[in-house]
Amino acid sequence: MKPILEAIDVRKAYANHVALSGVSLAIPEGSIFGLLGPNGAGKTSLIRIITQITGADEGEIRFRGEKLNPAHIAQIGYLPEERGLYKKMKVGEQLLYLAQLRGLTKADATARIKQWLNRFEIKEWAGKNVEDLSKGMQQKVQFIATVLHQPSLIILDEPFSGFDPINANLIKDEILELRKQGATIIFSTHRMESVEEMCDNIALINRSRKVLDGPIEVIRNQFKTNTYEVEGVGKPIVTHPDFEVVEQKARENGHFYIRVQLHEGVRPNELLRYLINSAGIEVEAFREKIPSINEIFIRRVSETMPETLVEETV
Repeated sequence: MKPILEAIDVRKAYANHVALSGVSLAIPEGSIFGLLGPNGAGKTSLIRIITQITGADEGEIRFRGEKLNPAHIAQIGYLPEERGLYKKMKVGEQLLYLAQLRGLTKADATARIKQWLNRFEIKEWAGKNVEDLSKGMQQKVQFIATVLHQPSLIILDEPFSGFDPINANLIKDEILELRKQGATIIFSTHRMESVEEMCDNIALINRSRKVLDGPIEVIRNQFKTNTYEVEGVGKPIVTHPDFEVVEQKARENGHFYIRVQLHEGVRPNELLRYLINSAGIEVEAFREKIPSINEIFIRRVSETMPETLVEETV
């Protein structure tokens, strides 16, 4: 898939702090791209360069093959983690003002604002000051402001922050719908379950460097450990030179759970056959243990960060 945006050997430093050290990545058009990393890894610095808030010291950003320039701003929508609305301004007036800044006519902006306020069921708040809204309501207004001009590239930094589960699910559905309509979304978050559910591709930045990137399913398969989970009834006794039990739990009513790692070259059918032939064992579930993105995140970060700091990032 052709990239909508490419970062090529991007470097950025602030005084004595290196924020980005030769980061390169390509974001496929029409995808949801997860930009991951612990706090202070360099994600926000990269986003600020893409949105032209700051510039790179070295390297470049290319948008649809062209070197990033001010003309591309109209094609980008940015929802920062630190939200920024004018609290004394009325919701409708603020959305109209921001839409016109992005090049929409008053008529087009008014029609789109009405549509979005109806979709989010907040049309009665159009005449209210932003400061009179709850945090969740303000988040909805900020999201609308980000996508109102129908940008080709949407950058969302912690988009679910401040939302209850119902409204977080609403925003999730809108993000998926925007992708369905052809938008590309850069999705920066610490919510790994959202990454797992929504992203097509991810990149992990740690200590200013890219340490992992690619399609999410390919990455998960790369980190497989030839481990299988088994559930059933009975008391499993696994004593075999080809298998190693790494976790075992007794459950109610004689049920059990075990997690077994196969040695190199051993096939899962051999484990399943061994278990089925074991006296008194009834296998009810047998599945490969594929590592989650959260597990991969922790593992890769742990390789380059002291253990005491890893716990603070997840």
